[in-house]
Amino acid sequence: MMTCDEDSRMPRERRRHGGSEPRPPPPSSRKAPPPESGRSRVVLIAILSFLIGFGAFAYSGYSRWSQAVKVVTLHPSPHIIPPNSTSPDSSPDLFWGSYRPQVYFGMKTRSPRSVVTGLMWLSQSGSSSLRHTCEQGDGLARYGWRMHDGVNFGVQEIKEKGFSLSTEFVKRPGGSHGGDWSWRITGSTEGPPGQVLSLFFYVATDGQGTLTPHMDGRHLSHVTGMSEELGGFAIRFPRPDAGGGAISYNHLVTTCPGLHHITDVVRGSLRDRFSHPSSGSGNNKRRYFGVDVYNPPPQPGSDHSQVIVHQITLALPFQAEILFESDSFLERSEHLSGQTLTAELERHKKDMAERFRQVFRLEGKGFIPEQVAFAQAALSNMVGGMGYFYGSSLVQSQYNPEPVAYPLAPLFTAVPSRSFFPRGFLWDEGFHLLLIARWNPTLAWQSLGHWLDLINADGWIPREQILGPEARSKVPSEFVVQRDENANPPTLFLALRQLLAGGNVPPEGHQILRRAFPRLQTWYGWFNETQNGPLPYTYRWRGRDRDTLQFLNPKTLTSGLDDYPRASHPSDDERHVDLRCWMALASEVMAGICDLLGEDGGRYKESHSALTDNSLLDKLHWFERLGAYADYGNHTQNTVLEWERPRPFPGQDPRSVPPPRLIRVVRKAPKLQYVGALGYVSLFPFLLQLLSPDSPKLGRVLDQLRDPDKLWTPYGIRSLSKSSPMYMQRNTEHDPPYWRGPIWINMNYLAVRALHHYSQLEGPHREKATSVYRELRINLIANLYRQYIDTGFLWEQYNDQTGRGQGCHPFTGWSSLIVLIMAEEY
Repeated sequence: MMTCDEDSRMPRERRRHGGSEPRPPPPSSRKAPPPESGRSRVVLIAILSFLIGFGAFAYSGYSRWSQAVKVVTLHPSPHIIPPNSTSPDSSPDLFWGSYRPQVYFGMKTRSPRSVVTGLMWLSQSGSSSLRHTCEQGDGLARYGWRMHDGVNFGVQEIKEKGFSLSTEFVKRPGGSHGGDWSWRITGSTEGPPGQVLSLFFYVATDGQGTLTPHMDGRHLSHVTGMSEELGGFAIRFPRPDAGGGAISYNHLVTTCPGLHHITDVVRGSLRDRFSHPSSGSGNNKRRYFGVDVYNPPPQPGSDHSQVIVHQITLALPFQAEILFESDSFLERSEHLSGQTLTAELERHKKDMAERFRQVFRLEGKGFIPEQVAFAQAALSNMVGGMGYFYGSSLVQSQYNPEPVAYPLAPLFTAVPSRSFFPRGFLWDEGFHLLLIARWNPTLAWQSLGHWLDLINADGWIPREQILGPEARSKVPSEFVVQRDENANPPTLFLALRQLLAGGNVPPEGHQILRRAFPRLQTWYGWFNETQNGPLPYTYRWRGRDRDTLQFLNPKTLTSGLDDYPRASHPSDDERHVDLRCWMALASEVMAGICDLLGEDGGRYKESHSALTDNSLLDKLHWFERLGAYADYGNHTQNTVLEWERPRPFPGQDPRSVPPPRLIRVVRKAPKLQYVGALGYVSLFPFLLQLLSPDSPKLGRVLDQLRDPDKLWTPYGIRSLSKSSPMYMQRNTEHDPPYWRGPIWINMNYLAVRALHHYSQLEGPHREKATSVYRELRINLIANLYRQYIDTGFLWEQYNDQTGRGQGCHPFTGWSSLIVLIMAEEY
């Protein structure tokens, strides 16, 4: 039966579909509804529409808000490194350390608001330049750790203009707050006698704790202090040994708005109104700069740091000591000073030399003592360059109109360069841990845990860690904000594979691995969800520069290979061979972790099988015309940089015309094709050992590798073939080639490791791999050692024409992998 209301709708439906004229409605005994009833229905419909619209708007706003919040929401699983695990109770041997790699010499604790100590110096003879933070512009002939075991002691050499400083420290366990430590600074002259130098020893709070100076007449004798992590303590300043020469004393007690202002505070307090007795007979005196008075700006707040500076001014040569003593160390038989300090230093030096010999066995491989010392220094600078940072990154997602603060967090990590990159970089750390894990697995596990604790709820890790004002003060503003769609090569899986090698994972590592597993799953999933490519089992780096006018070839900073040539016109159609290979490695390691932990690793094994399928790899990435593996995308090689020189319009003031600029000119339209760039990216299936030992492609890769007209040099494998149109080409007027020819040691380490791998496997290319392995290993060792002897440093990269070190220095991050190459530890 049809109701009256249903019948009344029928004519309207027919009209909508173009039917005949409607019939008049049948007579009805019902009265027409009153006007008020119609209005009520209209009002009700309007209210419902409003509520539905408001609900949709509210849900949309909530969804956007939740996405905006998610970028700064840490992963929900328990911390891998619990907050108290770096306390003096949990790890007293690692509580104090040289965890301030950005300064020439300084120490702090592994705690968020640590009391910090440091050294500055100033030559009072000739040009007066205050040294404190490591700066390439200082022009030092050499500086760096000669010996540092990462835990107990360190010995550093600093070569200045006309003199040298040796900085040494040693720790002594005891008590409940991390024990004691002592410093020794020795100055020796390499020029005329009578050079006068000032040393500035400082101690500062980081907004937490108190310091009290104690005077012996006009001389600051010691400082006592109290902080939450250290309890009570004293820092003592014994009288230096100045060879009988005069010593002048100054001191400063003040506050500053943060640790990154300490250099400015000391520099701003210097006055040249002080006199120091000159050497020789008579009462001649010379004026010198000394800390005097500093009036901090009126910026009240709890974050102000209390600073006490002890200055001694004396002639070279000299020896000075500083002692830190914990009040809780009640069984101290004697001060860690003088002969006692000497004996402790010698004991630790001997222990490290013996352990280094046992771990790396370089003497047995024919290396002379000078080369062993070079390798020992490289390792020492790696572990001596580990820092402990605390702070908050600035991050941004597509749902955040402005950058927001990531949660406050600690990070224990090595750094690439004390002078230029004194902070944590995600893809660098995976390479760093290869060496650190070989020397001290505990340090490696702890760094790994700290990094994985930075994963957010989506599975993203900010690739560059700029934690705290002191770290941020060294970073250009344009690089501070991290975007959550941007990845970095997951090289932590390289470190994990090494730590898991042989299956002998220590209990500490097993516990960390168990806690890390949920985070690793999320991280792996994030890569597959956010960096996936247009086809199954393809991947694409997000975050490429899309300014096709400014760059000769838009950079891909997220890949770690910055300006390495990719598709000329970034698009969603790209597929990147290096990222595909990184995911093959990640799949392999995740499957191994599942086996170790008794988890189901089926999906990781399935992915690994597909990503190592050489037939599929060839189909997606082999470029026959190039004879190598390649990226794919919207590309043309016919691009050049040309000067654009604007001319004034009629009547325009010529001074208002924009200056000339280099812009990209595209001479042939791009199309979807392989990118014809032979270099490190082309080598990735080989570098990460995905090629089967009998693959014909492996033979062709080895031929390309060994060709001097392409990748081979007497100093290592260059990053881009000499035959590439982009070889050594600038990317902009102010952007010189970076990964377009120079030699990088991390990639060369992977090449040496892969050659060694294939030299051990039966196959048609075994003999070739063995030959190239031996040559490349010798070339790398010889050049890095020669450059270290000539310049005093390991370098960021090496010139492919001369072998000379270039880029920033010292670069004792992944360039220190030369130790593993020397030791043949892969």
